[in-house]
Amino acid sequence: MSFSKNKSLDQPTSSSNNIAKKNLKKIAILSTFGGLLFGIDTGVINGALTFMASPQELNLTSTDEGLVTSGITLGAAVGALTAGKLSDRYGRRKVMLFLSIIFLVFTAACSLAPNALTMIIFRFCLGLAVGGASVIVPTFLSELSTPSIRGKLVTQNELMITGGQLLAFSVNALLGILFNEQSNIWRWMIAFGMIPSICLFVGMLIIPESPRWMVMKGKVAEAEKTLVSIRSTKDEAAKEIMQIQHALKQEEETKQAKLKDLTIPWVRRLILIGVGIGIMQQIIGINIMMYYGTTILMKSGFGHQSALVANIFNGLVSAVATYVGMHLMNKVNRRKMLLTGITGTGISLMAIALVSTFLTNSALLPYFVILTTMIFLGFFQGCISPTTWLLMSEIFPQNLRGLGMGISTFFLWLSNFLVGFVFPILLANIGLSATFIAFVGCNLISFWFAWKFAPETRGKSLEQIQLEFQYGQKTGIGPEQH
Repeated sequence: MSFSKNKSLDQPTSSSNNIAKKNLKKIAILSTFGGLLFGIDTGVINGALTFMASPQELNLTSTDEGLVTSGITLGAAVGALTAGKLSDRYGRRKVMLFLSIIFLVFTAACSLAPNALTMIIFRFCLGLAVGGASVIVPTFLSELSTPSIRGKLVTQNELMITGGQLLAFSVNALLGILFNEQSNIWRWMIAFGMIPSICLFVGMLIIPESPRWMVMKGKVAEAEKTLVSIRSTKDEAAKEIMQIQHALKQEEETKQAKLKDLTIPWVRRLILIGVGIGIMQQIIGINIMMYYGTTILMKSGFGHQSALVANIFNGLVSAVATYVGMHLMNKVNRRKMLLTGITGTGISLMAIALVSTFLTNSALLPYFVILTTMIFLGFFQGCISPTTWLLMSEIFPQNLRGLGMGISTFFLWLSNFLVGFVFPILLANIGLSATFIAFVGCNLISFWFAWKFAPETRGKSLEQIQLEFQYGQKTGIGPEQH
């Protein structure tokens, strides 16, 4: 990296800017293969379930379907809780390398599962990696970024998640149509996930460790070397090292980041807000669309192949909305994004409930359902989901970040499991309309929580956010402060 002799170190050259951006982009892409696998492994069940459930395959009951679908999320809850603490001890990169091996091994195991019980167990084990990645990847990206680009960089992982779901839906549709007569085609749908697992493993061998984690472990020189490669100037990197060191000194009271730290009021308040944000994101109902989209479309009147194809549009809307949301992150306040998104998802669910009631047996019903489903996904993936992950990666101080993200994401995944498990049972017992009405109520609760407790963090450094919570300064909780 070179600098002009006529400019001070805090005046970056065009060349240094380009090199730094290129290096940061490379690290972000390789690390977010964890997000891509998150999307593929949670989305693949959408099209594979109907083949898998057939009598000649795993012969699943409605309860089995719920467990096979949501077993991965129960594993993810455990993975999220443990991976955060492990990443604090051993490093973000090293734990992600280990998770890539879990992704590969248990993706292969799921594709070979001989019965429902084995599939549930293997999906749970695969979930350990999904949950771990859901904690570590946004944390890693947050620690690499500056306040001006953090929103876009962290939400890139969300784009990879929705991109993974779109890829899974597309592969499902392609295989489901070409090999519709082969009931075991679901095994190939699942096995596809082995390819990005290998890519993640290779990527983790290439990228550097988080500079913030290295400073926390006393490896200041290594941290500065990494920062120099992804910042415009050496001066900028040096200033950031000083900020991190200052923040670490302020965090001595939570240095060990153990559960006993929950006795500290401001820490407990942070954890509760993180937990609430995670639960809020899931009870809105996103994963009834992502896991059971094909089932919902078939219930509304689409044939099996038509439902597989129509579900691709759900994935496409999700990916496009996430891309738009990435570019809104640094222009629109976090709270406004959340509240707008929840309003849109709540209205969409109510619309699905109404058309399911008043257009029963109508040829128009499946088209109205797919339209309202896409609107729901647009609001959720464009506003709610990226904001949720970004907030959880921002609000926790350095030494608490792994544990805080772990606890918050544990409850997010636990809520995910409950939603995924309960939905097919509700659908079988109270019908499509009443089931969606129940989730409208959950959206109202989520709106209240976001309005009352969601903090405003846009444009603030991680250290500033920490000080605001710790010392009771202005936090943006309540009506927006900007």
